[in-house]
Amino acid sequence: MTDRFALPTGSGIDPTACDPSKQQYCGGTWASITANLDYIQEMGFTAIWISPVNQNIPGPTAYGYPYHGYWIADITQLNSQFGTEADLIALSDELHRRDMYLMFDIVVNNVASTSLPIDYSQYMFQNATDYHPYCVVDYSNVTSAQQCWLGDTNVYLPDVNTENAAVVSQYNSWIAEFVVKFKVDGLRIDAAKHVRPSFWGPFCQAAGVFCIGEVFGDPVPYTATYQGLGTLDSVLNFPQYSALTEAFAIPGPQNMSGLVDLFNQARNPQTGFSDVTVLGNFMENQDLPRWANISVDPQSEFNALTFSFMSDGIPIIYQGQEQRFHGAADPMNREPLWSSAYANTTTMQYIQVLNKIRSVLVATSDWASQPAQIISNTASTVFLAKGFVLSVMTNIGSPPANISAHMTATGFSTGEVMIEMISCQQVIIGSQGSINIDYQKGGRAAILIPEHYLRGTPLCAATQAASYQGSTVEAATRANGAMANSLRQSTTLLSAGTALFVGALLCISLA
Repeated sequence: MTDRFALPTGSGIDPTACDPSKQQYCGGTWASITANLDYIQEMGFTAIWISPVNQNIPGPTAYGYPYHGYWIADITQLNSQFGTEADLIALSDELHRRDMYLMFDIVVNNVASTSLPIDYSQYMFQNATDYHPYCVVDYSNVTSAQQCWLGDTNVYLPDVNTENAAVVSQYNSWIAEFVVKFKVDGLRIDAAKHVRPSFWGPFCQAAGVFCIGEVFGDPVPYTATYQGLGTLDSVLNFPQYSALTEAFAIPGPQNMSGLVDLFNQARNPQTGFSDVTVLGNFMENQDLPRWANISVDPQSEFNALTFSFMSDGIPIIYQGQEQRFHGAADPMNREPLWSSAYANTTTMQYIQVLNKIRSVLVATSDWASQPAQIISNTASTVFLAKGFVLSVMTNIGSPPANISAHMTATGFSTGEVMIEMISCQQVIIGSQGSINIDYQKGGRAAILIPEHYLRGTPLCAATQAASYQGSTVEAATRANGAMANSLRQSTTLLSAGTALFVGALLCISLA
């Protein structure tokens, strides 16, 4: 979220003044994102996506100011609160200089107004016939959900008539020019499910870039109708978000079988997604409570993160998750990132490791396009295979437990040498291709890769060297272990107290 990512250097703005509950502009700009890209890139992200850049209504409203960017006025103009055209192009240029990508969040379904009758002269579409007539959304009726007005009587959101051929043509012309002008690599489309699926195919074709849409709160079969030929390239994986929360959050139902069921539904040839490898995997966004607000245990988060990063799809982090922000729902989950002092937290380090693993796998193999499979699960564990990588997640949490995750017939050979990528420890496959993960030090996720696939890569280099030379695993772990030790120490302390976008996105906005 541009307004909450970083303050401009020398702005004189009081860094303690941003109170999310007041719903005001806090001072972040496109230029201040550009100045702080090291923070994002050093975590290993290959792309960012920023909140809408287009002009918004001025405010104030009953819900404060449109600091978030979603209350559109004239979509052809920029929001001057965040800077100039030159600032936005400079951000795009700097990202591309770093071999990173830029995704814009856009609002196409509607505009915004604080009063009736609507003054249509302030918008790109200036005639009443360019909008659907006012009606209250009946979410049980698809036509109503696509054509009635979102918002309420405090902030009306007039629904653009995307069945109107002239409107469609003007939108397609506008997006084609907009993408070229600002050198945009991808679009995240707000409220995509409130427009008919067939609108998005020509729109995204005109844009000429990857399109991922928000289809919030629906089961897989309906959500999947917004991905594929003639509509969007991808959607945000809301069904998986719900399943991850129910499987890993503590406290929570810890419904691991529900996650497995959802995983299989998503891959159903008749009713599932057309391409799960480009779905947007996330655990937080600006509309939902932070993970740390619903789950007290950090290892529950690390295990869910591991699933998100090592399964099919594009992992997305909403700014602040890496700092373990714990705000409840909107607006309290829109904390200013600078309040963290951009600390190098254990969560940030964990994300950095996951990104490093993914980047090597993507660069050196076809891992990203290999289909993930859940090959075994219990009430507390899930074994996820994707290509030659086996990830094992658990929902038992941080406290040590006298239990283990065990599986035979993993597909690996007896005696095969694996390296567990988080701890950089060597693991030997047992008889009948068996593996055993004990949780005597707490419920930590494991990512296992055959040692021979890692040769020549920077991953767990000392452990690789030790396996070549016959050195002890303990010596290799010590040589490798700053990150692993940090994670172990954190866990111990907490336990005692209680594609184009084939890489990963840091989400500066996710609505």
